[in-house]
Amino acid sequence: MNPPKTDARRHHDPEVRGFASDNYAGAHPEVLAALSVANGGHQVAYGEDDYTANLQGIIRSHFGATAEAFPVFNGTGANVVALQAVTDRWGAVICAESAHINVDEGGAPERMGGLKLLTVPTPDGKLTPELIDRQAYGWEDEHRAMPQVVSITQSTELGTLYTPGQIRAICEHAHARGMKVHLDGSRIANAAASLDVPMRTFTNAVGVDILSLGGTKNGALFGEAVVVINQDAVSHMKHLRKLSMQLASKMRFVSVQLEALLAKDLWLRNARHANEMAQRLAEGVRSVHGVEILYPVQANAVFARLPHDVSERLQKRFRFYFWDEAAGDVRWMCAFDTTEDDVDRFVAALKEEMAR
Repeated sequence: MNPPKTDARRHHDPEVRGFASDNYAGAHPEVLAALSVANGGHQVAYGEDDYTANLQGIIRSHFGATAEAFPVFNGTGANVVALQAVTDRWGAVICAESAHINVDEGGAPERMGGLKLLTVPTPDGKLTPELIDRQAYGWEDEHRAMPQVVSITQSTELGTLYTPGQIRAICEHAHARGMKVHLDGSRIANAAASLDVPMRTFTNAVGVDILSLGGTKNGALFGEAVVVINQDAVSHMKHLRKLSMQLASKMRFVSVQLEALLAKDLWLRNARHANEMAQRLAEGVRSVHGVEILYPVQANAVFARLPHDVSERLQKRFRFYFWDEAAGDVRWMCAFDTTEDDVDRFVAALKEEMAR
């Protein structure tokens, strides 16, 4: 029998890359190969498959003997499920004002998760015990949502990093006040690569209770996971995942991607490369008069301020986003497939537009 013909056509130029988001990148070839391996035959649905079972051992190798992974479709889903799992109906979550759960998830934690976010302004996207205490009060006040969780992001929404010691201090501070700690790790690989430490060094080793593990920004086609580290901190994870519409029937295709990334060092190779390209970009930009880099470049993001009209012209040549359009702030992201030539061409284009 001849194989059926398909009408799949390429609708984009695969040579075009920009600096808008690491989500713009495709899937890593090794991840695509793993998907092909997992595709043969039948496997039990809803997570009872061999790939999801094998993933658990890989997750424990990264996050300790008590860790358990619950694969989900996307990062927002991971955050909403994780935060629901460590809060009561009357609970609230303390987070940085700039946190992804506050500014980039369409209100999902509040509207879908039923959670109150208690935000704190920060100069660099990072919480501290002192900043947490601005919202950590009123546990017995029935008129106020009860602070039950501190959520931090590693790397932060501003591309900055917490040291392991800083996260330990946050965990000790939160736990002493009866709160749990959630880590949004959509770019956790970039953080570990930049700090040059295993992911466990700033998660289970320092007291994080639950985390959202990113896959998509690190080279997956789709898929993330909620990783429960402190089993005593959570309640009814399986039910919450299903209720939140994050239970994949063909879960093997999420799990095998995370396996491909995490079983060896693909996750680290991808993250290191993205970080190196961000450093190359930052070095090139620093030589351009009139462009200001706003935050330390510690992962795969570069935040800069430049004239608004220059950004608008540059956007016609490369995709990227304004971060604060009124101030002229922009964000440039690098991905696992960003090349040195991509960076050099972008810097050259920036110099041209600044000179006009």
